[in-house]
Amino acid sequence: MKYTITAPGSIHTRIVLPASKSISNRALVISALADSDILPANLSCCDDTEVMVRALKSPSPLVEGGVPQSPEIIDIGAAGTAMRFLTAYFCVSAGEHVVTGTERMRHRPIGVLVDALRYLGAGVEYVGKEGFPPLLIRGGKLEGGHLEVPGNVSSQYISALLMIGPVLEKGLELHLKGGIASRPYIDLTLCMMKEYGADAEWTDVDTITVRPVPYRQREYQIESDWSASSYWYEIMALIDDRESEGELVGLMDGSRQGDSVARYLSSTLGVKTAFVPRTENTPAMVRLTRHVRTLPRLDYDFVNSPDLAQTYVAACCALGIPFHFTGLASLKIKETDRIEALKTELRKLGFVVRDKAGRELIWDGERCEPTGEPVDTYEDHRMAMAFAPLAIKLGQIEINNPQVVSKSYPAFWDDLRKAGFGVCCSL
Repeated sequence: MKYTITAPGSIHTRIVLPASKSISNRALVISALADSDILPANLSCCDDTEVMVRALKSPSPLVEGGVPQSPEIIDIGAAGTAMRFLTAYFCVSAGEHVVTGTERMRHRPIGVLVDALRYLGAGVEYVGKEGFPPLLIRGGKLEGGHLEVPGNVSSQYISALLMIGPVLEKGLELHLKGGIASRPYIDLTLCMMKEYGADAEWTDVDTITVRPVPYRQREYQIESDWSASSYWYEIMALIDDRESEGELVGLMDGSRQGDSVARYLSSTLGVKTAFVPRTENTPAMVRLTRHVRTLPRLDYDFVNSPDLAQTYVAACCALGIPFHFTGLASLKIKETDRIEALKTELRKLGFVVRDKAGRELIWDGERCEPTGEPVDTYEDHRMAMAFAPLAIKLGQIEINNPQVVSKSYPAFWDDLRKAGFGVCCSL
């Protein structure tokens, strides 16, 4: 399937953003660890969250008397968050489970998390290649205690370990070695744990202590997704009409989501954010408007918000703004190797972006002849959503396999149509 995207001359729209996938998936795991029968409200309807819901509803593979049956097969598809969070969750849950996923998932490393869980006494085995899914997990009670892990790996490994901390017999003292990547996501996890009654905090600059205080059941409302907002910020940055404006429903001021930094980054690209005063029975909302941009180039470290990188790489190229983006090491182990994917697809559009050591992306304004080929998405939702707005500057853009947006933002194409974009499907 291929979509051909054309853009309107101006934007005047109100978009109800999807619920946060990051918050939804954390809330589901914490709620399950609390043995809660209260499902979090306003859960994301994306693929990754639906995978979590199904997995957590799966029956424990035990027969009467506690004798294990064949392991329950949990297929999480392409959901990396689910793979990390569920691996830790099933280690402290009764029964045996095999956690597997897509071909790409079976090539995404998970050894750091497995080593940490084994150190805590968990029964985890590799079913296939060492260091990668699928995993056979034999769950049960774990003692906990002191644990050291690298701090510069995926924050999802760290969040997965933190969330099981309250149910460990001795709690968890987690020492993070080296630099700490994506710290806002770790802080988001800690904040949500405390909202569910956990006793968890930073006790040193590189140490988090989770005491063995159980979670409490509670009602929980999921806020909208700041990651999803980035594509609308990109659209507003690219549109030439200075009278354009957009309203995004559900974004919270003071959000713990790391990608809320999009509002500040986008201000350098000419997009102003105003939080609309709330009245009774109305949701939170921001209004985006255009203003004069004078930025000659953009240098930024994405170590705390790597999921925004594709959006701003694409936007800066289209705006003719040279850039040097660092902190991108985790992009190589995402849904695809996003470093190589960005370089390849931008060259199709006439932009020569180069990388440095697989962790930095640099564009000095170099151009090449566009090939006219459609943009490939590599089974990566963010490739589709980051490139679609470029239709504003290019006249139109063709995107292969656009259905990948269901991973985090299923209504993305419908929302583009609502905003006046043309979205034409062909096989």
